[in-house]
Parts: sequence; C-alpha cells; structure tokens
Amino acid sequence: MIYITGDCHTEFNKFSVSSFPEQKNMTKNDVVIICGDFGGIWDTDKNSAFEGHWLKWLDEKPFTTLFIDGNHENFDRLNSEFETVSVFGGKAHKIRSSIYHLLRGEVFEIEGIKFFAFGGARSHDIKDGIISRDDFDNEIEFRNTIRRWKKLEKEFRVAHEKWWPQELPDDNEIAHAEETLKKFNYSVDHVITHCAPQSISDKILAEPIEPDKLTLYFDKLLPRLKFKNWFFGHYHGDKKVDDRFILIYKKIVRIE
Repeated sequence: MIYITGDCHTEFNKFSVSSFPEQKNMTKNDVVIICGDFGGIWDTDKNSAFEGHWLKWLDEKPFTTLFIDGNHENFDRLNSEFETVSVFGGKAHKIRSSIYHLLRGEVFEIEGIKFFAFGGARSHDIKDGIISRDDFDNEIEFRNTIRRWKKLEKEFRVAHEKWWPQELPDDNEIAHAEETLKKFNYSVDHVITHCAPQSISDKILAEPIEPDKLTLYFDKLLPRLKFKNWFFGHYHGDKKVDDRFILIYKKIVRIE
C-alpha cells in the first residue's frame, strides 16, 4: 500500500491510529509519502528531546515513512548528519530505520509505480528579510533587532535557525534531475514535489506568488515529462487542480 499526504511541520498527529486507521492493516513494506515540510529535522540541537520523541514515535509506526524536503527543514543537519543509502531504487538519507528523506531529482519505484521526487520551495513568509548573526557585531545587537522586528510584526526568519538558503536547488541538483529523467525517457507514473509549477500555483492562489528558480524549472519540465499525477504540498490545502495536479495537505490519500 502507498499513501501520500502533505506538510507536517513536526505535527505528526495525523498519523495517529484514530486519524489514520488504515495503518492497522499496514506493514513496513507499505509506505506513506510526505510532500515536503516534514519538519522532523528542525531543531538546531540534534539532541532535542522533543524531536527525538516524535522521530521514535513515527519510526515505531507499522509503515515506512518517506518524505521530500520542503522549505521548512533544517538543511544544515538534513544534508550532513544522515547516511545516504539506496531505497526503492533511488538515493535517500536514512533518518531512522524506517524514515527516509528522498533526495532531489531521484526516481523511486514502489510496488511497480515510479515516482519522480524533487523537494524544495521558496519561503513566502520572509517579505521583510532574513536576519543573520554574521551581520551583527555582537549577540545583544542581534537579539535586540529580533525583538524590535517582532514588535513591528515584520515577516522574517533567522538564517540557519529558521531559514536555510538550500531551500531552493542549485544548478547541480537540476542537472541531476535531468540526467535521472533521461534514463527513464522522461516518463514516470507520479511526480512528488513541495511547490508546484508556476503555471499551476497561479491557478491556486488569489494573489500569485513571485516566480522562482524551482517553479520556473517545473514549468519548463512540464511539456517534456509524461506522468499520471503530480502531487505537491506547500500551499496548505486539499484540492485537485486541472486533471493531473493534486494539492495535498491534511488528507492522506491512497495511490492505487
């Protein structure tokens, strides 16, 4: 069995038995795929008791958890702390024995179904900027600026604490995706991303967001890629857009 859902942000209660009773009939051979903003690797302290509790709780579930990264992940830790392994025919970071971070630009075959995975997205809650410790002479000045900005209700994040530049891909990651897709003749069953192609996000949001490197790449990929469905999160809703694009958030949907 394969299920797919949207953003978690470390809030994993959607996987409780009461919310997701289907797990009673699942085994570790069955998977749940999360479309980014997993959030389970977030704290700057890798020994966080809170984080450890929830990762253990999720790892003890009867299914295997797969996730792509969104924009709300601690990329400094996610990309350096965990072993890279092969799983379902693609590369992933092994977070726990049954929790895997699917790397960008890989194709995974699960129960004979091919998934192209490419995480990442641009944060939209940073219109007033990014604050970095490196920009200040001392910790007091840094903290005072944060307090002032919060009082002014500015939308900002702190670099390498609440925001990471790796949220968007570099050229090598996009090139890797192209090389991977060439091997499959640009044909897969499903696409798993966090953000949507720009042309699709424009149909979802009342106020279209500014295009970025990733949404524009997905737009360029669209006419070249054969697929049945494209699943994505990021925009916090559950909605089918056109015939093949599915925004998913709270729902946990089975893929046949």
